[in-house]
Amino acid sequence: MASLMDSLGAAYFAVTDGLRHAQANALDALGPGPHETGFHVRASGPHWRLRRYGGLSAGPPLLIVPAPIKRRYIFDLTPSVSAVRTCLNHGLGVYLVEWTPPSSGNGVLGLDEYADEAIAACVAIVSDEAQGAQPFLMGHSLGGTLATIFCALEPEAAKGLVLLGAPLCFEQGCSRFGDAVVAMVPPTSSETDIIAGSLLSQASAVASPDTFLWARCADAAFSLADPFAWEMHARIERWALDETALPRKLVSQMVRWLYCENRLCRGTLTVRGRIVGPAAARTPTLAIVNTADEIGPLASVAPFLARMATADTRIIEHPGEVGVSLQHLAVLASRQAFAHVWPQIMS
Repeated sequence: MASLMDSLGAAYFAVTDGLRHAQANALDALGPGPHETGFHVRASGPHWRLRRYGGLSAGPPLLIVPAPIKRRYIFDLTPSVSAVRTCLNHGLGVYLVEWTPPSSGNGVLGLDEYADEAIAACVAIVSDEAQGAQPFLMGHSLGGTLATIFCALEPEAAKGLVLLGAPLCFEQGCSRFGDAVVAMVPPTSSETDIIAGSLLSQASAVASPDTFLWARCADAAFSLADPFAWEMHARIERWALDETALPRKLVSQMVRWLYCENRLCRGTLTVRGRIVGPAAARTPTLAIVNTADEIGPLASVAPFLARMATADTRIIEHPGEVGVSLQHLAVLASRQAFAHVWPQIMS
Protein backbone atom coordinates (compact mmCIF):
# COMPACT_ATOMS: atom_id res chain seq x y z
CA MET A 1 0.00 0.00 0.00
CA ALA A 2 2.81 2.41 0.86
CA SER A 3 4.42 1.76 -2.52
CA LEU A 4 1.12 2.41 -4.27
CA MET A 5 0.61 5.69 -2.37
CA ASP A 6 4.14 6.82 -3.23
CA SER A 7 3.53 6.05 -6.91
CA LEU A 8 0.23 7.95 -6.89
CA GLY A 9 1.88 10.87 -5.11
CA ALA A 10 4.70 10.98 -7.65
CA ALA A 11 2.18 10.93 -10.50
CA TYR A 12 0.15 13.74 -8.90
CA PHE A 13 3.15 16.03 -8.51
CA ALA A 14 4.36 15.20 -12.03
CA VAL A 15 1.01 16.43 -13.35
CA THR A 16 1.09 19.48 -11.05
CA ASP A 17 4.59 20.39 -12.18
CA GLY A 18 3.48 20.03 -15.79
CA LEU A 19 0.55 22.39 -15.27
CA ARG A 20 2.73 24.99 -13.55
CA HIS A 21 5.23 24.74 -16.40
CA ALA A 22 2.44 25.37 -18.90
CA GLN A 23 1.31 28.41 -16.87
CA ALA A 24 4.87 29.75 -16.87
CA ASN A 25 5.11 29.37 -20.66
CA ALA A 26 1.81 31.19 -21.09
CA LEU A 27 3.00 34.10 -18.92
CA ASP A 28 6.32 34.21 -20.79
CA ALA A 29 4.38 34.68 -24.02
CA LEU A 30 2.72 37.75 -22.46
CA GLY A 31 6.00 39.31 -21.41
CA PRO A 32 6.65 38.91 -17.66
CA GLY A 33 9.33 36.24 -17.98
CA PRO A 34 12.83 36.67 -16.55
CA HIS A 35 15.20 39.32 -18.00
CA GLU A 36 18.47 38.50 -16.29
CA THR A 37 21.78 40.34 -16.44
CA GLY A 38 24.55 38.57 -18.34
CA PHE A 39 26.88 36.41 -16.26
CA HIS A 40 29.79 33.98 -16.36
CA VAL A 41 29.88 30.65 -14.49
CA ARG A 42 33.08 30.65 -12.46
CA ALA A 43 32.76 27.23 -10.81
CA SER A 44 30.25 24.51 -10.01
CA GLY A 45 29.56 21.69 -7.58
CA PRO A 46 27.03 18.84 -7.32
CA HIS A 47 24.22 21.21 -6.27
CA TRP A 48 25.46 24.72 -7.07
CA ARG A 49 27.05 27.01 -9.63
CA LEU A 50 28.89 30.25 -8.94
CA ARG A 51 27.88 33.17 -11.18
CA ARG A 52 29.85 36.36 -11.72
CA TYR A 53 28.05 39.32 -13.22
CA GLY A 54 30.15 41.54 -15.46
CA GLY A 55 33.93 41.49 -15.49
CA LEU A 56 36.39 41.58 -12.62
CA SER A 57 35.72 44.62 -10.45
CA ALA A 58 38.07 46.77 -8.43
CA GLY A 59 35.24 47.36 -5.97
CA PRO A 60 34.37 45.29 -2.89
CA PRO A 61 33.24 41.75 -3.73
CA LEU A 62 29.70 40.63 -2.89
CA LEU A 63 28.41 37.06 -2.79
CA ILE A 64 24.61 36.71 -2.99
CA VAL A 65 23.04 33.60 -1.42
CA PRO A 66 19.44 33.06 -2.60
CA ALA A 67 17.00 30.77 -0.84
CA PRO A 68 17.34 27.26 -2.31
CA ILE A 69 13.57 26.82 -2.57
CA LYS A 70 13.00 29.08 -5.60
CA ARG A 71 14.93 30.38 -8.60
CA ARG A 72 17.74 32.91 -8.16
CA TYR A 73 16.40 35.57 -10.56
CA ILE A 74 14.24 37.20 -7.88
CA PHE A 75 17.49 39.16 -7.32
CA ASP A 76 17.38 40.27 -10.97
CA LEU A 77 13.68 40.44 -11.79
CA THR A 78 13.73 43.25 -14.36
CA PRO A 79 16.27 45.96 -15.34
CA SER A 80 14.40 48.61 -13.34
CA VAL A 81 13.98 46.43 -10.23
CA SER A 82 17.16 44.42 -9.75
CA ALA A 83 19.36 43.91 -6.71
CA VAL A 84 22.11 42.59 -9.01
CA ARG A 85 22.10 45.71 -11.21
CA THR A 86 21.87 48.02 -8.19
CA CYS A 87 24.97 46.44 -6.66
CA LEU A 88 26.84 46.54 -9.99
CA ASN A 89 25.94 50.21 -10.43
CA HIS A 90 27.49 50.92 -7.02
CA GLY A 91 30.79 49.40 -8.11
CA LEU A 92 30.56 46.05 -6.33
CA GLY A 93 31.95 42.85 -7.79
CA VAL A 94 28.75 40.80 -7.81
CA TYR A 95 28.67 37.00 -7.52
CA LEU A 96 25.71 34.70 -6.84
CA VAL A 97 25.33 31.10 -5.67
CA GLU A 98 22.91 29.42 -8.06
CA TRP A 99 21.42 26.37 -6.37
CA THR A 100 20.87 23.63 -8.96
CA PRO A 101 18.19 20.91 -8.64
CA PRO A 102 19.54 17.76 -6.99
CA SER A 103 19.95 14.70 -9.16
CA SER A 104 18.95 11.22 -8.09
CA GLY A 105 21.14 10.13 -5.19
CA ASN A 106 21.74 13.68 -3.91
CA GLY A 107 18.81 13.65 -1.50
CA VAL A 108 21.28 13.02 1.32
CA LEU A 109 22.65 16.56 1.04
CA GLY A 110 21.84 18.72 4.04
CA LEU A 111 22.98 21.80 5.97
CA ASP A 112 26.59 20.58 5.98
CA GLU A 113 26.71 20.73 2.19
CA TYR A 114 24.55 23.85 1.68
CA ALA A 115 25.48 26.15 4.58
CA ASP A 116 29.13 25.16 4.85
CA GLU A 117 30.65 23.29 1.90
CA ALA A 118 29.03 25.18 -1.00
CA ILE A 119 29.26 28.69 0.48
CA ALA A 120 32.83 28.09 1.65
CA ALA A 121 33.88 27.01 -1.85
CA CYS A 122 32.24 30.08 -3.40
CA VAL A 123 33.71 32.50 -0.83
CA ALA A 124 37.19 31.10 -1.52
CA ILE A 125 36.81 31.63 -5.29
CA VAL A 126 35.37 35.13 -4.89
CA SER A 127 38.14 36.13 -2.48
CA ASP A 128 40.79 34.72 -4.82
CA GLU A 129 39.42 36.70 -7.79
CA ALA A 130 39.28 39.81 -5.57
CA GLN A 131 43.00 39.43 -4.73
CA GLY A 132 42.34 38.18 -1.23
CA ALA A 133 39.63 40.65 -0.22
CA GLN A 134 36.89 39.38 2.08
CA PRO A 135 33.50 39.44 0.34
CA PHE A 136 30.29 40.76 1.77
CA LEU A 137 27.56 38.11 1.97
CA MET A 138 23.94 38.92 1.17
CA GLY A 139 21.11 36.42 1.62
CA HIS A 140 17.35 36.49 1.21
CA SER A 141 14.96 34.33 3.26
CA LEU A 142 16.49 30.92 3.98
CA GLY A 143 19.46 31.95 1.86
CA GLY A 144 20.18 34.51 4.56
CA THR A 145 19.76 31.80 7.18
CA LEU A 146 22.34 29.65 5.37
CA ALA A 147 24.70 32.64 5.05
CA THR A 148 24.34 33.34 8.79
CA ILE A 149 25.21 29.74 9.64
CA PHE A 150 28.29 29.97 7.43
CA CYS A 151 29.41 33.24 9.06
CA ALA A 152 29.01 31.66 12.49
CA LEU A 153 31.21 28.78 11.33
CA GLU A 154 33.77 31.05 9.63
CA PRO A 155 33.46 34.51 11.25
CA GLU A 156 36.60 35.84 9.55
CA ALA A 157 35.60 34.78 6.03
CA ALA A 158 33.18 37.64 5.30
CA LYS A 159 33.58 41.39 5.74
CA GLY A 160 29.89 41.87 6.45
CA LEU A 161 26.51 40.15 6.25
CA VAL A 162 23.30 41.61 4.78
CA LEU A 163 20.11 39.75 5.61
CA LEU A 164 16.96 40.35 3.56
CA GLY A 165 13.87 38.94 5.28
CA ALA A 166 15.96 36.09 6.70
CA PRO A 167 14.46 34.23 9.69
CA LEU A 168 17.00 33.34 12.38
CA CYS A 169 14.84 32.77 15.45
CA PHE A 170 12.02 30.21 15.35
CA GLU A 171 10.58 30.32 18.88
CA GLN A 172 6.84 29.82 19.04
CA GLY A 173 5.13 33.16 18.46
CA CYS A 174 7.95 34.68 16.40
CA SER A 175 5.95 34.28 13.18
CA ARG A 176 2.59 32.81 12.26
CA PHE A 177 4.17 31.07 9.29
CA GLY A 178 6.81 29.43 11.49
CA ASP A 179 4.20 28.29 14.01
CA ALA A 180 2.15 26.76 11.18
CA VAL A 181 5.19 24.91 9.83
CA VAL A 182 5.86 23.39 13.24
CA ALA A 183 2.23 22.22 13.44
CA MET A 184 2.51 20.41 10.10
CA VAL A 185 3.97 17.01 9.34
CA PRO A 186 7.22 17.57 7.40
CA PRO A 187 6.64 16.87 3.67
CA THR A 188 8.86 13.81 3.30
CA SER A 189 8.50 10.35 1.82
CA SER A 190 10.13 7.14 2.99
CA GLU A 191 10.99 6.04 -0.55
CA THR A 192 12.30 9.16 -2.24
CA ASP A 193 15.37 11.28 -1.62
CA ILE A 194 14.17 14.38 -3.49
CA ILE A 195 11.12 16.53 -2.71
CA ALA A 196 9.24 18.08 -5.62
CA GLY A 197 9.13 21.87 -5.71
CA SER A 198 5.36 21.83 -6.18
CA LEU A 199 4.99 19.91 -2.91
CA LEU A 200 6.99 22.58 -1.08
CA SER A 201 4.82 25.32 -2.56
CA GLN A 202 1.62 23.53 -1.61
CA ALA A 203 2.91 22.89 1.90
CA SER A 204 3.67 26.61 2.26
CA ALA A 205 0.15 27.49 1.09
CA VAL A 206 -1.34 25.12 3.67
CA ALA A 207 0.92 26.54 6.39
CA SER A 208 -0.04 30.15 5.63
CA PRO A 209 -2.98 30.57 3.22
CA ASP A 210 -3.18 34.27 4.08
CA THR A 211 0.37 34.82 2.81
CA PHE A 212 0.48 32.45 -0.14
CA LEU A 213 -3.14 32.60 -1.38
CA TRP A 214 -5.48 35.35 -0.15
CA ALA A 215 -2.93 38.16 0.05
CA ARG A 216 -1.85 37.41 -3.50
CA CYS A 217 -5.43 37.56 -4.75
CA ALA A 218 -6.00 40.86 -2.95
CA ASP A 219 -2.79 42.29 -4.34
CA ALA A 220 -3.89 41.41 -7.89
CA ALA A 221 -7.06 43.44 -7.38
CA PHE A 222 -5.23 46.40 -5.80
CA SER A 223 -2.62 46.41 -8.60
CA LEU A 224 -5.10 46.82 -11.44
CA ALA A 225 -5.13 50.62 -11.21
CA ASP A 226 -1.33 50.94 -11.32
CA PRO A 227 0.43 49.62 -14.48
CA PHE A 228 3.82 49.32 -12.77
CA ALA A 229 2.32 47.51 -9.78
CA TRP A 230 0.44 45.16 -12.11
CA GLU A 231 3.62 44.42 -14.07
CA MET A 232 5.52 43.58 -10.87
CA HIS A 233 2.65 41.44 -9.63
CA ALA A 234 2.72 39.48 -12.89
CA ARG A 235 6.49 39.06 -12.77
CA ILE A 236 6.42 37.77 -9.20
CA GLU A 237 3.60 35.35 -10.02
CA ARG A 238 5.68 34.10 -12.96
CA TRP A 239 8.70 33.67 -10.69
CA ALA A 240 6.57 31.76 -8.17
CA LEU A 241 5.87 29.13 -10.85
CA ASP A 242 9.56 28.26 -11.17
CA GLU A 243 9.73 25.39 -8.73
CA THR A 244 12.97 23.85 -7.50
CA ALA A 245 13.22 20.38 -6.03
CA LEU A 246 15.24 20.00 -2.84
CA PRO A 247 17.04 17.15 -1.09
CA ARG A 248 14.83 15.46 1.48
CA LYS A 249 17.59 15.65 4.10
CA LEU A 250 17.93 19.44 3.74
CA VAL A 251 14.17 20.00 4.05
CA SER A 252 13.95 17.66 7.03
CA GLN A 253 16.82 19.40 8.84
CA MET A 254 15.43 22.88 8.21
CA VAL A 255 11.96 21.88 9.42
CA ARG A 256 13.06 19.87 12.47
CA TRP A 257 16.25 21.61 13.58
CA LEU A 258 15.34 25.21 12.75
CA TYR A 259 11.56 25.58 12.83
CA CYS A 260 10.65 22.88 15.36
CA GLU A 261 13.64 23.00 17.70
CA ASN A 262 15.02 26.53 17.11
CA ARG A 263 18.57 25.18 17.36
CA LEU A 264 20.20 28.09 15.51
CA CYS A 265 19.02 30.85 17.86
CA ARG A 266 19.44 28.63 20.92
CA GLY A 267 23.04 27.89 19.97
CA THR A 268 22.59 24.13 19.78
CA LEU A 269 22.77 23.61 16.00
CA THR A 270 25.57 21.31 14.85
CA VAL A 271 27.03 21.74 11.35
CA ARG A 272 30.13 19.82 10.30
CA GLY A 273 30.51 18.69 13.90
CA ARG A 274 30.68 22.26 15.23
CA ILE A 275 28.16 24.07 17.43
CA VAL A 276 26.58 27.06 15.70
CA GLY A 277 24.64 29.90 17.32
CA PRO A 278 24.61 33.66 17.92
CA ALA A 279 27.52 33.47 20.38
CA ALA A 280 29.73 32.29 17.51
CA ALA A 281 28.49 34.97 15.10
CA ARG A 282 30.57 38.14 15.10
CA THR A 283 30.37 39.28 11.47
CA PRO A 284 28.98 42.86 11.18
CA THR A 285 25.35 42.39 10.21
CA LEU A 286 22.64 44.50 8.60
CA ALA A 287 19.12 43.02 8.59
CA ILE A 288 16.25 44.31 6.45
CA VAL A 289 12.75 43.50 7.71
CA ASN A 290 9.40 44.09 6.01
CA THR A 291 6.69 45.01 8.52
CA ALA A 292 4.10 43.14 6.41
CA ASP A 293 6.14 39.93 6.15
CA GLU A 294 4.97 36.87 8.09
CA ILE A 295 7.90 34.64 7.06
CA GLY A 296 10.83 36.73 8.27
CA PRO A 297 9.30 39.32 10.63
CA LEU A 298 11.21 41.44 13.15
CA ALA A 299 10.56 38.93 15.94
CA SER A 300 12.36 36.23 13.94
CA VAL A 301 15.49 38.38 13.52
CA ALA A 302 15.98 40.70 16.49
CA PRO A 303 16.52 38.03 19.21
CA PHE A 304 19.39 36.46 17.26
CA LEU A 305 21.10 39.79 16.55
CA ALA A 306 20.76 40.77 20.22
CA ARG A 307 22.69 37.65 21.25
CA MET A 308 25.46 37.93 18.62
CA ALA A 309 29.07 38.27 19.69
CA THR A 310 29.28 41.74 18.13
CA ALA A 311 27.58 45.06 18.71
CA ASP A 312 27.97 45.93 15.03
CA THR A 313 24.40 45.05 14.04
CA ARG A 314 21.57 47.11 12.59
CA ILE A 315 17.96 46.53 11.57
CA ILE A 316 16.11 48.54 8.92
CA GLU A 317 12.34 48.17 8.74
CA HIS A 318 10.31 48.99 5.65
CA PRO A 319 6.59 48.71 4.79
CA GLY A 320 4.90 46.44 2.28
CA GLU A 321 3.83 47.68 -1.13
CA VAL A 322 1.04 47.01 -3.60
CA GLY A 323 2.28 45.02 -6.59
CA VAL A 324 4.39 42.70 -4.45
CA SER A 325 2.05 39.73 -4.26
CA LEU A 326 4.34 38.02 -1.72
CA GLN A 327 5.45 40.65 0.84
CA HIS A 328 8.35 38.40 1.78
CA LEU A 329 9.87 39.57 -1.53
CA ALA A 330 9.24 43.29 -1.12
CA VAL A 331 12.88 44.22 -0.48
CA LEU A 332 13.75 42.66 -3.87
CA ALA A 333 10.73 43.76 -5.91
CA SER A 334 9.37 46.99 -4.45
CA ARG A 335 9.73 50.53 -5.84
CA GLN A 336 9.83 51.93 -2.33
CA ALA A 337 12.52 49.49 -1.23
CA PHE A 338 14.77 50.43 -4.15
CA ALA A 339 14.09 54.12 -3.57
CA HIS A 340 14.62 54.19 0.20
CA VAL A 341 16.12 50.93 1.54
CA TRP A 342 18.75 50.02 -1.04
CA PRO A 343 20.54 53.38 -0.78
CA GLN A 344 20.97 52.62 2.93
CA ILE A 345 22.26 49.12 2.17
CA MET A 346 24.77 50.49 -0.34
CA SER A 347 26.00 53.11 2.12
